[in-house]
Amino acid sequence: MESSAIFIVLAILVVALLYSSVGHGGASGYLAVMAFLAVAPEGTRPTALVLNLFVASIATLQFWRAGHFSWRLFWPFAVTSIPLAFVGGMIVLPTTIYKIVLGLVLLFAAFRLAWKLASDDNQIKEPKLWLALIIGAGIGLLSGLVGVGGGIFLTPVLLLMHWSLTKTAAGISALFIFANSAAGLAGRLYDKPTEFQAMPVDVWFWIIAAVVGGLIGSLLGATKFDSLTLRRVLAAVLLFAAVKLIFV
Repeated sequence: MESSAIFIVLAILVVALLYSSVGHGGASGYLAVMAFLAVAPEGTRPTALVLNLFVASIATLQFWRAGHFSWRLFWPFAVTSIPLAFVGGMIVLPTTIYKIVLGLVLLFAAFRLAWKLASDDNQIKEPKLWLALIIGAGIGLLSGLVGVGGGIFLTPVLLLMHWSLTKTAAGISALFIFANSAAGLAGRLYDKPTEFQAMPVDVWFWIIAAVVGGLIGSLLGATKFDSLTLRRVLAAVLLFAAVKLIFV
């Protein structure tokens, strides 16, 4: 295996580990790695979503087993997000516009990872149903459009609005990401099945790396530590990739 191939496998492992520690699948990180290494853009969105499915499923199980999940809070966001992620997955933006939109999403992800968000146990309240439905719809459409699971948007909303505890938000986001990633992939498969042929030939090595990182990160995130410092390092990488996409 060439040095560049080894580097991307290690990078995906690290991204999966860091993201899964906060209940995320890592799609924005995988997209950043692929953008940095100039992977063919037509294959990046399905690849990131496939990796998301594996990592988010592992994170969902780990956070659920640790007691950090709420169906009551999950479903209002998911019920509108999933169908619109499918719709977003069918939309193909011009390359220039896609790069700018993706760059802006990576900037948001960098901010989300670098900034510690936490909820006060005494201030937790239940979201209004209509508002959760609208927010879920917006996140789903953007997630399918760009090729992410939407956790980078849902988690800060849950915490900033004081709708969830920090680790519960991570558990909810993990399943939310899995569902949106599956819907986004279905949208791409329905609209343009040939795009899956553009996925990198080494994708199975990437999946193995993502699974290993996801297992380690989600276990530590659900039961052990707060990875703020590590997430800030990752945020710097995302920032670099975002600038590269937008301005280069």
